[in-house]
Amino acid sequence: MNDWPEGRDDAYGRGSAQPQPEGVQRMRHIQRQQQPQQPPRPPQPPRPQRPAGPPPAYGVPPQQAGSHDTYDGYDSGYNTGQVYGSPAGGPPGGPTGPDGPSGPGRPGRAPGPAPDWRKRIKVGGIVLVSALLVTSVSTYFWADSKVRREVDLSKVIERPKEGDCTTYLIVGSDSREGMSDEEKKKLHTGSAEGKRTDSMMILAKCSSGNTMISLPRDSDVEIPTFVGSQSGKKFAGQGRRVKLNAAYAEDGPELLVRTVEHNTGLRIDHYAEIGFAGFANIVDALGGVELDIEEGFKDEKSGADFKAGKQTLNGEQSLAFVRTRYAFAESDLQRTKNQQKFLSALASQAATPSTILNPFSLYPMLGAGLDTLIVDKDMGLYDMGQMFFAMKGVNGGDGVSMNMPISGQRGGNLVWDKAKVQQLVKQIQNDEKVTVRGN
Repeated sequence: MNDWPEGRDDAYGRGSAQPQPEGVQRMRHIQRQQQPQQPPRPPQPPRPQRPAGPPPAYGVPPQQAGSHDTYDGYDSGYNTGQVYGSPAGGPPGGPTGPDGPSGPGRPGRAPGPAPDWRKRIKVGGIVLVSALLVTSVSTYFWADSKVRREVDLSKVIERPKEGDCTTYLIVGSDSREGMSDEEKKKLHTGSAEGKRTDSMMILAKCSSGNTMISLPRDSDVEIPTFVGSQSGKKFAGQGRRVKLNAAYAEDGPELLVRTVEHNTGLRIDHYAEIGFAGFANIVDALGGVELDIEEGFKDEKSGADFKAGKQTLNGEQSLAFVRTRYAFAESDLQRTKNQQKFLSALASQAATPSTILNPFSLYPMLGAGLDTLIVDKDMGLYDMGQMFFAMKGVNGGDGVSMNMPISGQRGGNLVWDKAKVQQLVKQIQNDEKVTVRGN
């Protein structure tokens, strides 16, 4: 049964053989507006055939005449190989080929200039230097804020004249400040309250050569008239003769400086002190200190147990090395020699580009030592750097390392050789080459 309206020829719907679809049909329930018929398209002249030959090296290959791209005289453009979007009459689009962007016949963006490597290296160098400068400045202010400037040398009275060299009084104290009971046991420091000087030495930085002079703690000295560092009260000298380390125990760094200056006649420009914990931490932060021990020794009190030869000492071993005295016949004199030897080796390893320019080495070292480093109020980081490099110079052969000249003993105390001490002080004050030799 046919459901289409009457008068409907459904031949087209079944597959008309006509080349064009039929016009609009009127249906009973729908009325459409008739569209004006388009005039017939004028006939197109036949397109010339492309000569036979290999297809072009780019673009779309040409289509044969009569292909599906030509319909009723309409040319899609594919039979010419032209791709939409390319300039009329221009070469076909495509990023490659002999006439592409880099080819001689290809219109478009020209290749850019070659990279200016000299300029890039210059800019990179400026960036690197700027970064190092910022890091250095930041490190300086950070480290400067951690230094403990607690010693006031203005309280020292009756001071000797200034000399041509810069002099440092370097002190190692037996302070247990900040140490736990476990650390005290590990480092064999004991649990004594307060602090005393465990080592003392004068470092003279001179243009003629640096000189490091150890002051034995058992040195026989006179306590002069002084002003109390805390009370401000003046104490008259009574000719008391004591061991040198007693001056520190009596009124701290200011009286120690006053006593050294009075008994030597040499003015002290700067004071630096470090305790047990800070000393051991600095060594560990550096990864240990390499030292050549000429003769092995053992000491139960300090925990020392060393064999002869080159070896790397950690913080615990280093502290034992510089504190040992009872294992030697010369006792305190041999200990001061070991202290000089170790401090010079420590300075040589610390004052190197691989440590100073490497923040991963510099920061731990500064952080480990600055918390326990006590200096005078006028001592800056520059002065500390000069002190380290001066010690390094002594270790490298640019200077003299010695004990204070000793002439004998008095009541178990070591008596200085006055004539040699006066000559030594005069050479340092005048920045002359030191020819005096101690014990």
